[in-house]
Amino acid sequence: MKMSLKGNVALVALVLALSPALAAQAAQPKFGTWGVDYPGMDKAVKPGDDFWSYANGTWNRTTQFAPDRASAGVGVVLADQAEIDVRDIVDGLAKDPNASGVDRKVGAFYGAWMNQAAIDAAGTRPLQPYLAKIDAVKTRDDLVRLFATPGYAAPIGVGIIPDFADPTHYVAFAGQADLGLPDRDYYLLPGAKYDAIRAAYRAYVVKIQQLAGFADAQARADRIIALETRLATDQWPVAKRRDIQAIYHPMDRAKLTALAPQFNWPLFLDVQGLGNIPTVIAAETSAITAAGQRLDDVPLSTWREYLAYRFVSDNASVLPKAFDDARFDFYSHTLNDVPVQRERWKRGVQMVNGAMGEAVGQAYIARHYPPESERQMAELIENLRSAYADKIGHATWMDDATRKEALAKLAAFEPRTGHPVKYIDYSTIQISPSDPLANAINAQDFQWKLELSRLGKPVDRSLWTMTPQTVNAYYNPLMNQITFPAAILQPPYFDPAADPAVNYGEIGAIIGHEMGHGFDDQGRKFDASGHLRDWWSKGTSDSYTARAQRLVGQYNGYEPIPGTKINGQLTLGENLGDLGGLEASYQAYRHYVAEHGEPKVIDGYSGDQRFFLAFAQAWRSKRREGALRQQLLTDPHSPAEFRVNGIVRNVDAWYAAFNVKPGDKLYLPPEERVHVW
Repeated sequence: MKMSLKGNVALVALVLALSPALAAQAAQPKFGTWGVDYPGMDKAVKPGDDFWSYANGTWNRTTQFAPDRASAGVGVVLADQAEIDVRDIVDGLAKDPNASGVDRKVGAFYGAWMNQAAIDAAGTRPLQPYLAKIDAVKTRDDLVRLFATPGYAAPIGVGIIPDFADPTHYVAFAGQADLGLPDRDYYLLPGAKYDAIRAAYRAYVVKIQQLAGFADAQARADRIIALETRLATDQWPVAKRRDIQAIYHPMDRAKLTALAPQFNWPLFLDVQGLGNIPTVIAAETSAITAAGQRLDDVPLSTWREYLAYRFVSDNASVLPKAFDDARFDFYSHTLNDVPVQRERWKRGVQMVNGAMGEAVGQAYIARHYPPESERQMAELIENLRSAYADKIGHATWMDDATRKEALAKLAAFEPRTGHPVKYIDYSTIQISPSDPLANAINAQDFQWKLELSRLGKPVDRSLWTMTPQTVNAYYNPLMNQITFPAAILQPPYFDPAADPAVNYGEIGAIIGHEMGHGFDDQGRKFDASGHLRDWWSKGTSDSYTARAQRLVGQYNGYEPIPGTKINGQLTLGENLGDLGGLEASYQAYRHYVAEHGEPKVIDGYSGDQRFFLAFAQAWRSKRREGALRQQLLTDPHSPAEFRVNGIVRNVDAWYAAFNVKPGDKLYLPPEERVHVW
């Protein structure tokens, strides 16, 4: 949470925004008597020492991970409910003999996946046509041709996105592709933990090949892993890849050829349907160059082995149970410490969401999204916009010219809530009622053709990158849009019956977080219309960067796992979003208080205390150690505990609300607190 500019507009309390009839129906908050879960707190912890544990400590100690989950928390609870809701939809379609159109396709996709007996009976037969294409690779051009075919792995990936320099039109974007392990660090970091992971990965590569019937699986695994390790060494670290300007290199075909001359770019682009495109944006340039060199120094036979292994591994979940179990055992059990495979229907729901998510989402919205939620969110968003306008207007480190541009960008923010105004047309996707592997490949092919169809046309601002049934939210800097799917607009994040302070601390901070991404270390590089343009004066930019780097320094010092710290540069954008979002939401709450009067103390907690408690409980989440390690190495979001403790210690109002003093573990002297907005 990939959560009027003029005048001192108060953020109207959600309970007051309800019609009398709806207010009567929603009189009781889901949590406690005013929206916060008392039993989950640990009042023995001093707020100034560990605020996350004060708000969530008992929950943290007593809540067990579901055996099929890598994490636990409020987001998981909502995601589980969304899965149940979607299951009702897709299971019904799979059993409906009269289903037609996209409903029939959704039902057929889910039904084919759920028929484990048929999948097992088919064995490796569905693999053979795809593996035959790999066996047919005899030349480097044959290899490049397969790299460009949907469903096959490649060292260079291509996508279609709006152009950073002109987001009104689409452009092709090329960069380093995924490897077998989650990130380059898993191949390269020293230490017993990573040695064990690499040994387990080798065993997995061997196992997958043995199941597929490949001869000499041990030696093949060594060659495959040696190739992946070389690619990993050449790839950019994930923190470096966040730098928008570092990954923006428009190139014509001549420059692409010079960048990686071993790669037959005309052939590659032509097979992908990009034969007429004059320019491609090259992202991680040195990694692309190195990938080309690997075509020179790695034998074709090794590339064939790599492609065959990756095809089987990437599609193991739609193959017989032994393949599926092997993939779970490594990727979920070994890497993320998850002991039990998720029930088949749950994984089927996620696969349908990935393949035809908006078709499912349209039905989900009809059943589970009241229009009143959309109206209330619109009010919240506009009032958070006002709070940000006040903060930008009073930022003493910002000069007037930059402030004017910032306010223009804020005014241009386009909010979207609930669901798209139009849904993807799935009429051309090919779905088999009996071949889940074909369905998985066809879904990839459909998605690529959908992206290709947009080239040469104006950018469609109505598109969403999340489904309505996704428990998340996002900001898109190229469109200057903030998007809140329907599934996140539920308690505890959004509860019309809760105390106003609670809603400000939860959904208000989420809204503020997503708005804050427009001004984080990378989002700030885009202007009001989404163009990549430097609209900051040098002095203001230097002041901003100095503040941001102080936050980097704070987060670099946090060590969630002994020996593995948070990467403050990787997580900077999300940390800035958290900090700005909380401060903007708090200011909006104080506007509400100024208009409606200081709220009474409830159960011994002031309004400000309830605000911060709600914020901390919104991040009630924890992960198994393996999943936490993967998050620290690959994810731009800090672990939940530090999204609370690392933020509130920079917020002056939190110190006042809980009487935090020198000597408390989270205490920072005023001059060391980071204030951006």
